[in-house]
Amino acid sequence: MLKFENNQTFLFFPFTVCVLYTQAIGNKEWREFGRTEVIDNTLNPDFVRKFIMDYFFEERENLRFDFYDVDSKSPNLSKHDFLGQMFCTLGEIVGSQGSRLEKSISIWNTDTSLYFVSYLHSLVIIFFSVVECMQSVIFCYYPFQDSVLMQFCANKLDKKDFFGKSDPFLVFHRSNEDGSFTICHKTEVVKNTLNPVWQAFKISVRALCNGDYDRTIKVEVYDWDRDGSHDFIGEFTTSYRELSRGQSQFNVYEVINPKKKGKKKKYVNSGTVSKLNLILASTGNPLQPTSLHYMNPYQLNAYGMALRAVGEIIQDYDSDKMFPALGFGARLPPDGRVSHEFALNGNPQNPYCHGIDGVMEAYYRSLKSVQLYGPTNFAPVINHVARYAASVKDGSQYFVLLIITDGVISDMAQTKESIVNASRLPMSIIIVGVGPAEFDAMEELDGDVVRISSRGRFAERDIVQFVPFRDYIDRSGNHVLSMARLAKDVLAEIPEQFLSYMRVRGIKPSPAPPPYTPPVHVLGNSQPSITGS
Repeated sequence: MLKFENNQTFLFFPFTVCVLYTQAIGNKEWREFGRTEVIDNTLNPDFVRKFIMDYFFEERENLRFDFYDVDSKSPNLSKHDFLGQMFCTLGEIVGSQGSRLEKSISIWNTDTSLYFVSYLHSLVIIFFSVVECMQSVIFCYYPFQDSVLMQFCANKLDKKDFFGKSDPFLVFHRSNEDGSFTICHKTEVVKNTLNPVWQAFKISVRALCNGDYDRTIKVEVYDWDRDGSHDFIGEFTTSYRELSRGQSQFNVYEVINPKKKGKKKKYVNSGTVSKLNLILASTGNPLQPTSLHYMNPYQLNAYGMALRAVGEIIQDYDSDKMFPALGFGARLPPDGRVSHEFALNGNPQNPYCHGIDGVMEAYYRSLKSVQLYGPTNFAPVINHVARYAASVKDGSQYFVLLIITDGVISDMAQTKESIVNASRLPMSIIIVGVGPAEFDAMEELDGDVVRISSRGRFAERDIVQFVPFRDYIDRSGNHVLSMARLAKDVLAEIPEQFLSYMRVRGIKPSPAPPPYTPPVHVLGNSQPSITGS
């Protein structure tokens, strides 16, 4: 998502398009990746078209954004006026605070006398996160991506055009953690009507609400104007949960113009918008190959490989080989209640599974019985393990929580608080990232660069280790080698984290047992007797 904040002086408002270029590793050649839509007659274009790219944590991926004032329908960029450009890396975007990167654009003064006075303006890049994860040992997992097909209509909207009615369109905004809003969809314009019916459109639940079904969605209604100065009709707010209720009174929204409401005592609304249809199109069904939870009969999925790679090593250090296996982020049968802390084997009184094979069996069985569901909350399961660890502080036991995730985190503040509290306990947290998602939040939790803190308190110890699984995948397809590489790195910090807890608490190793002395067998003097007849 791109937003162009301009403080140049133009004699004419530009028709702006942004062109994205990528640069191959070890090659200085720039290749065009894609173009945004053209935004008409404005100095502050807010682009809707998204660029979807593969992100590789271990690689430096250079990006260039070029801006042009479009003068004709020609696809040849040399036929249009170059406005400026900005350089960054994909890593800068992924690692930006609040999923928002803002950088200055370099302006090239090719024709200042006609178009503008030289000045710097900025580009704001907003990226969408992927919401899907699973975690384990205690083993847990979380939802897949869904898409929805939605259609809306309106009734008795305000008349904005002098010689006609209105040319309305809708703009959808997703709310962010900081209270701001990010545009995620625009409908088409329906000409000359106060009762428009817009075409159905498909959008991912991730883009619409970041997988949080109760997150606020703001919808603005505008009257389209050719010069780009679209007239604001009004707005309303909703949530994905409300939209999912089907056609009812809950899905008829009053369009409110705050300025009119403040000025006119008898103001009621500026029309209504109704949801005509919403169809859920799942892309995360474990029975479908497109899902990272795909239950392939011939090989392990990414979650399964990470579980087995780490679990087969960890289980050697557990005397009874019994692991409490928990899940989070699902609707449970029979009533569909949402849970962030449930037994994968379906037995809340005894969530233990025997060995890694038992955990794998519980994981696959649970995929058939629960409905994966958002949002992504890590804190409940961390607190669950912490309760175990808090009961045994004498050094006789040490707890390891493995989280396997391919998504962002919805309760970052609470998770930081949980980790800071857990850093005083005999436990470590391993986070393995699978899939092509962004993992900047996981890097922050890792705390290798900056020790994690919450409300002014810093973690007593570094107890979190994060690695992206894709860094360890063998390119020849050797899954055994991939799993071995992952296990080696992901478990490398556990011994030092274990020792750091013992040192801080002054717990010393138990005295060494006395040297082994083999038993002495004394032979008698009697000779064996032979009897015969």
